[in-house]
Amino acid sequence: MYKLDERLAKLRPPVSKPNECKIRLDANESYKNLPDYMIEDIKEMIGNMEFNRYPDPFSTTLCEGFANYYGVKPEYVTAGNGSDELISTINANFINKGEKMIVVSPDFAMYQFYGELNEKDIIKIEKDEDFRIDIDEMINTCRESGARLICFSNPCNPTSLGVPREEVIRLVKSVDALVILDEAYMDFWDNKQSLLDVVGDFDNLIILRTCSKALGLAAVRIGFAVANETLTTVIKSVKAQFNMNTVAQIIGTALFKYPDHLEENTREIIEARDKLQEMLMEMNDKTGIFEKVYESNNNFVMVKTANADIICQKLRERSISVANHHTFIRITVGRDWENEAVVKALEEISEELKA
Repeated sequence: MYKLDERLAKLRPPVSKPNECKIRLDANESYKNLPDYMIEDIKEMIGNMEFNRYPDPFSTTLCEGFANYYGVKPEYVTAGNGSDELISTINANFINKGEKMIVVSPDFAMYQFYGELNEKDIIKIEKDEDFRIDIDEMINTCRESGARLICFSNPCNPTSLGVPREEVIRLVKSVDALVILDEAYMDFWDNKQSLLDVVGDFDNLIILRTCSKALGLAAVRIGFAVANETLTTVIKSVKAQFNMNTVAQIIGTALFKYPDHLEENTREIIEARDKLQEMLMEMNDKTGIFEKVYESNNNFVMVKTANADIICQKLRERSISVANHHTFIRITVGRDWENEAVVKALEEISEELKA
């Protein structure tokens, strides 16, 4: 009789119910859909697609579009079915079972999940009380433990805070481990803090990027790994042969044909983020519902509160969903009326909590 490995037998799929809330500010999605002219362009391109043919295994045109937009060499770029696939692929193949991998907390949970799934020895470094990463601690931990892989997001999901470029470079130069630097939210912060322009200078750096956030393609699932040619050759060798279907390649390629739209779109989201942050800070000054409202580098605002569970429940009763992290709440920036609605609801909830 076949018996599952105990590690797999304990797994359960995430509990996920359809989000029926009128206002959905919980998933860090862009609130802006693609414009009609771009959708028409995509329809025409799909209409000319050869459905009977396998997709380009290297997503050549898509990677060229990404490379041109971000100013990197196309030969440094690998496309993936979202960044999740690339995280899983790199984790499974670049270090061996039982070797040590460093993650930080709080951070994107999938780094640790894929590490555990692939039987790596996870070392978790807790951030300080202000959710900052101590680079010296990370360097020392890596050297002392002999860790072979470090993985973290910059700027961070869910804290929204970023590590300055110089500090990240210092980390990469100071360790022998492979560093996976997830820059999924860098478009919302400051691309001058990105390491994309120097990624080819390092033999131990892989940068992740995504189309799901600033570029507004969460539904399509397109991510990228950017590294020097040696690392890129390995990624392309170990990934699934046809990991990117042709429809996704066409949509992503169409997206990068409109760089002016992408830049303007990102600016508008940043402006909306800043406005939401200001509204939340002003509301909190009046109500004191939160312990702290953090300044954001992402497309969401994080707030600290011991009442996260009850606040999130009361928001859901008002058909508003936000991300509940139990000691803090993450509120994705939405359209103006959505942002105003969540602030108004929080004012009401504050009065209820005082009653």
